[in-house]
Amino acid sequence: MDATLKKGLERFALEIRIGVLEQMKARGFGHVGGSLSITDALAVLYGSQMRVDPKNPCWAERDKLVCSKGHAGPAVYAALALKGYFPYEMLKTLNQPGTSLPSHCDRNKTPGVDMTTGSLGQGTSLACGMALGEKLRGHDARVFLVVGDGEANEGQVWEALMFAAAKKLSNLVLLLDVNGKQLDGCTKDILDTLDLHAKVEAFGFDTVSIDGNDIELVYNALERTRQGGDKPYAIVLNTVKGKGIAAVEQAKSNHSMAVSTDQWNEWLLSLTAQLD
Repeated sequence: MDATLKKGLERFALEIRIGVLEQMKARGFGHVGGSLSITDALAVLYGSQMRVDPKNPCWAERDKLVCSKGHAGPAVYAALALKGYFPYEMLKTLNQPGTSLPSHCDRNKTPGVDMTTGSLGQGTSLACGMALGEKLRGHDARVFLVVGDGEANEGQVWEALMFAAAKKLSNLVLLLDVNGKQLDGCTKDILDTLDLHAKVEAFGFDTVSIDGNDIELVYNALERTRQGGDKPYAIVLNTVKGKGIAAVEQAKSNHSMAVSTDQWNEWLLSLTAQLD
């Protein structure tokens, strides 16, 4: 990975984080923690990996993203706006009446969203079906699937992973966001998922584990998934919930947060200062 690309992707990740906070500020609250943890992966996906065309969001042979942890929609929306799928100012309508940006991703409302998600676990099954469909059509498009570690409590996730391995869906890339927290606490306290790398690998995935907030490591892991083969791929992203804003990272309950406009502004200033 050359230095210019790395710098560009790091800046893109920073811009996505700013876009996430802009949405939260406009609404006053939102799913900030899980949106920020997955931002670096989205920057690499939309900045260097995915074959997409913002001017033709329904292009049949595009690569596709399924954000199964649908509450991280604000991070996806920020990435899409920055790529030019819709005007950046639209971000400030998050979850407002009549918006095209609902709280959870909806393919019928938002240009660039490939699958409706939000009922945790279901996105995994949908992504597997999409990947199989691409193979049956003879397309070389890939499907990228984002799943949360709390979401891995759902049995449907594991049923779908078995299906993916059985059907040899090498065009499927699972990005498992392991940030250690879910809606109402730490995953280890609610339902400990133990060694997710070992589990996903045992289900038949070609699996690696990395620091999911390190742009270069994410890039290298995704590059590796281009090699084909007869297994689906999994990247276990060990992330920090709320990554990029120290106060959010350290907050005990940072799945969804409501803070004052002044606080959102303070956090936005700290991020925009890093753009210089």
